[in-house]
Formats: sequence, structure tokens, C-alpha cells
Amino acid sequence: MCYHAGLSVVSHWFFQTTMLLFNICSTANLLMLLQTGYQIYPETVQIAYANVCTIFGAGILSLKTTTPQTGLILQKRTFIFFTQKSKVSVTTIKEIARRLNISISTVSRALHNHESIGLRTKTRVQALAAELNYEPNQRAIFFQQKKTFTIGVILPELSEAFFASAISGIEDTANTNKYIVLMGQSHDDEEREKRIVTTMKDHQVDGLIVSQAKNTVNYDHFKTLAKYDIPVVFFDRIPDLENIHYVACNMESGTVQLVNFLLKKKYRAVAMINGPEKLLASRQREQGYKKAISSNRLKFDPSLLVNSDLTTAGTCAAMEQLLTAKRKPDAIVAFNDYVMLDAVQYAKKKKLKVNKDICFVSYANLPFSAHTAFPPMASLEQYPYLQGQKATELLLELLNKNKEERTAPGASTIVIEPTLIVNSKDK
Repeated sequence: MCYHAGLSVVSHWFFQTTMLLFNICSTANLLMLLQTGYQIYPETVQIAYANVCTIFGAGILSLKTTTPQTGLILQKRTFIFFTQKSKVSVTTIKEIARRLNISISTVSRALHNHESIGLRTKTRVQALAAELNYEPNQRAIFFQQKKTFTIGVILPELSEAFFASAISGIEDTANTNKYIVLMGQSHDDEEREKRIVTTMKDHQVDGLIVSQAKNTVNYDHFKTLAKYDIPVVFFDRIPDLENIHYVACNMESGTVQLVNFLLKKKYRAVAMINGPEKLLASRQREQGYKKAISSNRLKFDPSLLVNSDLTTAGTCAAMEQLLTAKRKPDAIVAFNDYVMLDAVQYAKKKKLKVNKDICFVSYANLPFSAHTAFPPMASLEQYPYLQGQKATELLLELLNKNKEERTAPGASTIVIEPTLIVNSKDK
């Protein structure tokens, strides 16, 4: 039986009927009492030793304490008034069936508007259910359908505008399909990502949508999910694995657009600050960069292509490497808008005039970049909301298949073509 406690100022009278008697020898035993369904206010847990705990007929808890040094009973007593928690009656299908004198299965089908149940019976069942405030037993529904209607989402950083837009696309689509979303941030940490995957599995999510951490090199934590029949759809940052489901933007063709834009502007020493080499997105950018240089009959210069860990320090190190090289760049393709902003700040510290001595283009086309003093001359729109939306639709499509169909060879992929957005000043 569960009780809720509330403080009460009690006179020196007591009820004579003793209901319960506890011998409490330590704070630990007092805490054991709490765990059995009693809530004690903090004032009473200041006791170091208690030797008598009596609950009287009206529900008065009297705690007498003794000091360990003298064994004397302290004059100050704490009284707690208990009231029994009212039992909440939950209406079940069985109760509705009993009242209407029909079978439980008939009630269940009527509540689900099954075609085999007549209109009159449906109306009676649904009216009584509404009158009794009946609510479906979600656990029973989950068990029957073998679903929790929960999608797990793992992102590198929700604070980044790109992923904030992506999660909106995910949640909107999930909500439309009556799914809820559990979200975790890896903060680009592989070990944290692994722990989140385990947590999502333990919470029995139906499937996962993931944009991998930039430092992840081992993908076993994703591979093991197949054993638990938990499908995974990757988006934006895609691991270099075979037979995976993913939604991504075409970074190779997008990079070709960026480099061609700069070459048409008569820039000839076009450099690139790329991301970590292990990222598939970085390799796709590199392929697009080299393809554009080659297709314009220019010689590839390795000194103009540098990698960064995407931190501010990493970007500054990449800029220093480029600006101290024998062939200095007059234009730079930055991995994303955040890298571009850090690169601009570094250029300014080196007394370079942005958009005169050196210019920048980037990826993502994030809204905030347009409000900066030196926005990129052009940025690649990667449609994060659409990526999140498509990734969710793809995952829901997989969840609607049976296990054999989900685990069959082959993968579902969606590639979105990016759009080059040119700054109005540079059109």
C-alpha cells in the first residue's frame, strides 16, 4: 500500500491504537522504509539514529531519536501525517465487455472500427468507452504489433543550424505517422555515439536515423543492431560501409559546381579546406574538386588541398598551411559555413582583404551566414530538412516490411542534388 506524507503540527495527544511498529537502527533502515512506499520529508532524514518509529491509528508517524554519545531521547520530535493514496480505477476492455454483456474480442474490434462489427454495436461500445474515459493499453498494443512507435535519432551537434533543420524534418514526418522521436547527440565522439546506440537499443526503438560522428572509425555498434532487427538509416554523414540505407546530398557534383563558379570568376589558385580524411563526405568533396580542376584542363596542385578536423584550431592550422605555401590561393572552398567563418577571421588577422585578396565559397547555405560581414560568395544548399524528411520516410518504409524483406540483400539509397546559391552581391 502506498502512502503520501504531509507535515502536520500535532498536539500532545495520541491515538491509542498502534497500527505498525518499526525498529529503526540507522539512517539506512529509514531509507529502506522510504523505498517501501513511504515519502518522508527532508526534515526527518536529519536523524542519525532512531530507535522507535510508531504509526498510530490516525496515521501519525512518531520518530524518537537518541544521540549516539549519551543515548538520551531528543526532545524534538517529528510528526508526519499520512493519508492513503486513492486508488485510481482504470477502465479496461474487459470492463466494457462485462457491462455490455459481449465478448472482449468484440469490444476490441469495435474500438478499432473493424468491418465485421455492426454499426449499432460499434456505437454502443465507443459511447461507453468515452463515458468511462477508456484509454488503450499502449503496452498491449506495442506487444501485439511488435512496435514501440519510437524512432531513435543520433546527431553530431543539435546546436548546428544544419542538424537543427534536419531534426525538424525528422520530427514532422515522424509525428505525421504517429511516431515519437528519441534524440541523442554524439558531439562527434565515437565512444559517446556507441553508448547512445546501446541506450537506444535498450529502450527498444523501432529504428534509428543517424548522422555519424566525424571521429568514428569503427562501425560495429551499428552492425550489431541487425541482430535485434533494428534498421538504421544514415543521412548526411554516411559511413563507408556496403549495403547500408542512407539519404545524402551529392557532394561530388556540388563541389564541381563550387569550383566551376570560382574558375568562371577568373580565380586560378583555387584551394580547398576539406574535412577529416576518414569521412566519406570529405572524400566525395575531394573527388569533385579534382574532377573540376581536371575538366577545366588545369593541373592539380596537392599543396592547395588540405584537411581539417573542423574545429576552429584545425581551420586556422589549415589556413596557415595554405597561406605559407609557395603557391598562395586566391580562392578557398571551405568544408562548410562554420569552417568558412573561421577561415575568414584568420584571413582578417593576416591583414588580407576578404573578397579582394582572397574569397571563399562553402557548403550548407546556412541562414546565419547571410547576416555576417563577409558571407561566402556562394554556398551549396544541401536541404537538411528534406534529408531528415526523406530519411524518416525511408525508415518507416523499412519498418512496414517484414523481417525477411528488411534483411534481404540490397540497400535503399536516396541522393539529393544540391543547388548552388550565389550571394546577391556576386551575381
